[in-house]
Amino acid sequence: MELNNVKDTGVLIVGAGPTGLALACDLARRDVPTLVVERAPTLFPGSRGKGLQPRTMEVFDDLGVIGAVLASGGPMPVGMVWRYGERQGEHRMFDEPEPTETAPYTTPWMLPQWRTQEILLARLRELGGDVVFGAEVTEVTQSVHGAGGGAGAGVTARLSTGATVRAAYAVAADGGRSTLRGALGITMAGEAVDPNPVLVADVIIPALDRDNWHMFPPADGTRLYTAICPLAGTEDFQLTAQFPAGATPDLSLRGVRDLVAARTHLAAADVREVRWSSDFRPRAALADRFREGRVFLAGDAAHVHSPAGGQGLNTSVQDAYNLGWKLAAVLRHGAPDTLLDTYEEERLPNAAQMLGLSTRIHRGEARRGAATRQLGIGYREGSLAAETREDVPEDVVRAGDRAPDGPYGTGTLFDAFRGPHFTLLAVGTDAELPPLPRELVHAHTIPAYEPYGKGLFLIRPDGHVGWAGTDARAGLTAYLARCGIPVTP
Repeated sequence: MELNNVKDTGVLIVGAGPTGLALACDLARRDVPTLVVERAPTLFPGSRGKGLQPRTMEVFDDLGVIGAVLASGGPMPVGMVWRYGERQGEHRMFDEPEPTETAPYTTPWMLPQWRTQEILLARLRELGGDVVFGAEVTEVTQSVHGAGGGAGAGVTARLSTGATVRAAYAVAADGGRSTLRGALGITMAGEAVDPNPVLVADVIIPALDRDNWHMFPPADGTRLYTAICPLAGTEDFQLTAQFPAGATPDLSLRGVRDLVAARTHLAAADVREVRWSSDFRPRAALADRFREGRVFLAGDAAHVHSPAGGQGLNTSVQDAYNLGWKLAAVLRHGAPDTLLDTYEEERLPNAAQMLGLSTRIHRGEARRGAATRQLGIGYREGSLAAETREDVPEDVVRAGDRAPDGPYGTGTLFDAFRGPHFTLLAVGTDAELPPLPRELVHAHTIPAYEPYGKGLFLIRPDGHVGWAGTDARAGLTAYLARCGIPVTP
């Protein structure tokens, strides 16, 4: 896709990684004019973020890409520890819970990042969108016109191609070294999680079996790990290797071959090809705010994680999923601009929590478990969580929580939730419901269901309970109005 001269759009997304592409897909299905620009000439070529957590799988189900994700990936392989060329035994890196009817996905799913991005880009093109590659934002200005915006408010971005983009809002999804974040003057506080640099490479090693995630503890008394993981759906392996502090890993084919020969039972020539390689210094960092006027930070531009625990890409996709419906509510349905303040309110604390978890896992202080699956992330303390019931038991869903799945008709509740609409779910009650605009709010009734208890539940488009009560007159219409959905009394 090429872009010349001046382009007017609703939302400008800077960056075509998983965050930007997921957000673009969400906005496209809501008919929000959106432009994605990416400074690189192509999609990111590496496997880097290779693990999709169960909550991200639910998001991809809603966005219409779960079929491709399941067809292209596979379950995480069990670890196999090697020493002196002999298998020492299996190592399971995370707990594997039993499936339940409330959660269709329970364990991480392996999919190389490059393939995740290909799937999202294909979906975006199905929805009528695309990406402008080779276009870097060189200058950005904005006109806010007061806290609520108004006529003339927006963002103007100049691109390296010479084109100018004018948008109502912009989203910086351009990574940990975000140009847009720097231009906005938003600081990012952080720390080095580990002083040891890490080499990551996508390699082809035909001599190595693909049944396990191969782990090679150091034999020289150091703590420098080496691991080779088969990448589901490909012929590649992801090689990760830690180096001493201050070292500069050799990313060349020869360098990777020498590394593998020195640290494993494999010969240098067994590494047939290096498709992609990189080195990084694990760190954790969090932007001090996620919004500056009409520009938002999302993904690595807002928070940078250690790769341990697989939280970075997944937290980033959750950012996009949270922000998409809110931007659409403002731009398409006339919701007040203040609704967008809830993005930072909800996502910043969760990003901070996930950063802490990633760091603890990296340092061996925590195990990959329920928290890493991200099914428990919620917004109970946020201003968009309206719980109007009294004496609610702790073991049932409350406003702000992720809405659980469950049986419904010939399918599931997630089938009813799927799509850009709100869902009003009546559970074990015959309470009177107000007339609702059917294209924006779908109403469904089910018998009493233990995870919910009884009552009325307004499910937000991102799958969280927004309002919960026993009487629709107790604030439901006001809640919907806040989200740009007028309800006739």
